[in-house]
Amino acid sequence: MPDLPRKPATGVSRRTVARATAAAGLAALFGAAATVPARAATRLGPRTRDVSVPSAALGRSAPVRLILPSDFDTRPEKRYPVLYLLHGAHDDYTSWTRETDIEAFTAGRDLIVAMPDAGPTGIPSVWRGGPDYETFQVKEVPALLARDYRASGVRAVAGVSTGGYGAMAHAARHPGAFTAAASYSGILDTTAPGVPAIMDAIVARENLPAASLWGNPVFNLLTWRDFNPRARATGLRGTALYVSQGSGVGGGGDPLPGILESALWPSAQGFARMLALTGIQATTHFYGGGGHDWAHWKPEFTASWPILARALGVPE
Repeated sequence: MPDLPRKPATGVSRRTVARATAAAGLAALFGAAATVPARAATRLGPRTRDVSVPSAALGRSAPVRLILPSDFDTRPEKRYPVLYLLHGAHDDYTSWTRETDIEAFTAGRDLIVAMPDAGPTGIPSVWRGGPDYETFQVKEVPALLARDYRASGVRAVAGVSTGGYGAMAHAARHPGAFTAAASYSGILDTTAPGVPAIMDAIVARENLPAASLWGNPVFNLLTWRDFNPRARATGLRGTALYVSQGSGVGGGGDPLPGILESALWPSAQGFARMLALTGIQATTHFYGGGGHDWAHWKPEFTASWPILARALGVPE
């Protein structure tokens, strides 16, 4: 199993709502079909490449980091499944290789790992009158991989924080596009009490107007619901799911990651309850303590790997 970097069912109390709203000020802790040929890849190692992808959805080129299979150059006839790994807020597409040993872990496994950019906020969605990171990640990057890197149609997606949001939102909004989806401390109910304030704070930290994401959470509620993984949960039927979240109670050291993790606890719980109510199976790990950081996301990826591997058809 990977030695990935180091982070838990209750109702929504007034204290939780207040804590979630206060946690909006801590949002800095987050993170985290192309038709034009991609620019030449930058080789970073024997199997790792950075590719700049011209994107009509974004109106610019955007980077994707790839880890290719060990036998990619010696098996030109072979096609490979793809694991998409999404980064969190205020981070970038390099985070998984910077914070984890994903390169070493996937050595000898017959899959491509793709880590696409999601912009500075790490929210891979369709922005209101702005960039469309959903189309970039769900359509344009897969088209590039199928055309230039022999990717098969088998895909799984996983992400941390806002990337966890992206994993579940992509899979829910595009049923059947992914065989599995995993979220580690993701934002899984964007309209839960206190969560819109957190989303607004993430956007504001990058000096962007809050309404530039999905508009006002009250006046544009239908748009917020349309991009909400909980509201779109039925689209996840038939997808192998893994959801993890810590309760984030205080501990030694910096308390802020724990506070932010606790602010998202009700959101994850609500999402899991919706899955259960609709009869959608999921593997969940809700644990006491933990923080919104890589120290806790690493072991959660390890725990989810068998689910992802089976869905991709690769060795565990």
